[in-house]
Amino acid sequence: MASLGATPGRAPQATGLGEAMASFPSPAPVRGPEEAAEEQDEEEPAEIHLCVLWSSGYLGIAYYDTSDSTIHFMPDAPDHESLKLLQRVLDEINPQSVVTSAKQDESMTQFLGKLASQEHREPKRPEIIFLPSVDFGLEISKQRLLSGNYSFIPDSMTATEKILFLSSIIPFDCLLTVRALGGLLKFLGRRRIGIELEDHNVSVPILGFKKFVLTHLVSIDQDTYSVLQIFKSESHPSVYKVASGLKEGLSLFGILNKCRCKWGEKLLRLWFTRPTRDLEELNSRLDVVQFFLLPQNLDIAQMLHRLLSHIKNVPLILKRMKLSHTKVSDWQVLYKTVYSALGLRDACRSLPQSIQLFRDIAQEFSNDLHHIASLIGKVVDFEGSLAENRFTVLPNIDPEIDEKKRRLMGLPSFLTEVARKELENLDSRIPSCSVIYIPLIGFLLSIPRLPSMVEASDFEIEGLDFMFLSEEKLHYRSARTKELDALLGDLHCDIRDQETLLMYQLQCQVLARATVLTQVLDLASRLDVLLALASAARDYGYSRPHYTPQLLGVRIQNGRHPLMELCAQTFVPNSAERGDDKGRVKVITGPNSSGKSIYLKQVGLITFMALVGSFVPAEEAEIGAVDAIFTRIHSCESVSLGLSTFTIDLNQVAKAVNNATEQSLVLIDEFGKGTNTVDGLALLAAVLRHWLALGPTCPHIFVATNFLSLVQLQLLPQGPLVQYLVCKGVASASHASHTAAQAGLPETLIARGKEVSDLIRSGKPIKPVKELLKEKQMENCQTLVDKFLNLDLEDPNLDLDMFMSQEVLPAATTIL
Repeated sequence: MASLGATPGRAPQATGLGEAMASFPSPAPVRGPEEAAEEQDEEEPAEIHLCVLWSSGYLGIAYYDTSDSTIHFMPDAPDHESLKLLQRVLDEINPQSVVTSAKQDESMTQFLGKLASQEHREPKRPEIIFLPSVDFGLEISKQRLLSGNYSFIPDSMTATEKILFLSSIIPFDCLLTVRALGGLLKFLGRRRIGIELEDHNVSVPILGFKKFVLTHLVSIDQDTYSVLQIFKSESHPSVYKVASGLKEGLSLFGILNKCRCKWGEKLLRLWFTRPTRDLEELNSRLDVVQFFLLPQNLDIAQMLHRLLSHIKNVPLILKRMKLSHTKVSDWQVLYKTVYSALGLRDACRSLPQSIQLFRDIAQEFSNDLHHIASLIGKVVDFEGSLAENRFTVLPNIDPEIDEKKRRLMGLPSFLTEVARKELENLDSRIPSCSVIYIPLIGFLLSIPRLPSMVEASDFEIEGLDFMFLSEEKLHYRSARTKELDALLGDLHCDIRDQETLLMYQLQCQVLARATVLTQVLDLASRLDVLLALASAARDYGYSRPHYTPQLLGVRIQNGRHPLMELCAQTFVPNSAERGDDKGRVKVITGPNSSGKSIYLKQVGLITFMALVGSFVPAEEAEIGAVDAIFTRIHSCESVSLGLSTFTIDLNQVAKAVNNATEQSLVLIDEFGKGTNTVDGLALLAAVLRHWLALGPTCPHIFVATNFLSLVQLQLLPQGPLVQYLVCKGVASASHASHTAAQAGLPETLIARGKEVSDLIRSGKPIKPVKELLKEKQMENCQTLVDKFLNLDLEDPNLDLDMFMSQEVLPAATTIL
């Protein structure tokens, strides 16, 4: 018998990888554990490392994302001295570290100092890293970029061709960006991000360069995301399920996320964090959603969804290939991904080419995909790879490997015959023997240990060289096993070495075509997101929004709250009219629990959904020019912030007052309730009057309040800028007692509350309740009587004067 292992062997012999052509078979099924392991890898939290330079009013920004091993850069962009653009970048990508030059002007120094001092920043503040200014030199940065080891550039390219290729990707005319890229490469090489334990000659994998811009983006702060429940993280019942220990709760993202691949889910989250005002981009997204909502296109949508479920984390696989850490499951996953991508291409070629996404998929999914699928399908032995837990190749790829495998396969019967002949020459007391093969050791003769073999000297057998004892079996070298070593050699290790070389050559072929794989992931994830939005629109009855750049504000006909309508038994739709120069400030009054807060959130959510390219829960929605959404709806309290509830409220309103423009949407709910009534009412009136004083440049504001005095005392100026909603007019009462009864408060308390409220309104004094006073008097009398009865008059230590002064007199005063 032959014992086959997976021990590394000697140096591989030169073997060529033939170009496997012709058609490729159906994708091999991927086993559950391997796929589960691959999915688990996808859940690993990504790290983002950002490099920034600021000079002469311009920013140069580049960052490295470990999730896809890609460098993203923003061409030189103008920014104010307050560095608001940089703050937006930090808010959106949440970097692990910020790298910059140690030589900075005062504006950047103050900005970084403020960033570093935010101890309670949510999410966690980044690490600030200063590198010497020489590391950001222009020429040295260019050299770093041009001399980088990039797997997506074919090795066949000459130095000149490589420069031309990189020049088509990287804007070398943007000097700050080039310097930021150079500094980022220096930092990655020094910190060795992701390859800390690798050999020093292994470089940080870079699978591509991508440009990103922040133009046309709508500004939304973290408080708004929280109060509108756009995202909502909850603790997972098993923290081992995902790396962060969190899962998505009831949120807008949760109900719209019907994506089939992880990369689609990631893109949907990215769209949510970057709502846009780019009408061409928004309408292109809505065109795809509308196409898949047509009843006749339901089947093709379901078929595309099935194919998308096989699109896996290609960047992770390419990164492992670059580091030579490829797993057996990676080849299966990659093959299935490429095969599914070809199916997407063929399907999109039959769809209307007037839609940009279908046209891009049909054109960009090039024949390189067919080549990759054909190579993997013709070379990789998936079944054998799973059985041996290593890369193995199919027959007819390399004749030398085939020959060695045939010899290896015939070894068991051959070794049985050798063992039979060896037994004939052994002592008759030995009942049996076998010839085994151990990688790196060779062929050995194995015989059972006899009872007489006690000491080591008893193991010696004439004509045999004793090697070792294992599991009551003695192993020897004989003349025949030595001949087998010379004749057959280390077959298993030779085969492994040659197959490893073939795997390396196959990896090179795949990495040389990494660009098309990256394009597949970008377009497939986009298709996945739009299919998910179409599925949600179909399930929840959403309609297509319309964009009117000339309109300021929003117009919503019979809108619904996308989350509340799924939870409430009944939901009454509400409309919101556009602003323009009339009704820029809409004041919503009404009883408690009438839905004022839901109405505000509904307006914010419908606007947000339209700005990410989703259909919306309304009969009609017309979205005007919106550049930001600000909210003061719910206080996000946290002991880590060290701030009072009212201070948090003030911070949220201050952010809106200082940053809102005429194109901003501001939602304010019950501002001023955190302090006394007079001060709170005064602050609310002051804020609204400040905005109203701006006239035509006033933001589009929805404010809900129970401060009816705001209207009764005419604290707001009269004019067309102010409207009162939802039913036109002003509520006369808050109906707090009715709400209290629904909450379960005792009737006596509710009745007393009404009585006190009426006395306050009429200006009359509030008197104590007589029945309560009598009841209290009886209790005090009974307490005093009990003390007298318990008094021990025979106690020699009794001090009657002290008892009278400390017990009787205070109790009597209370009774009287």
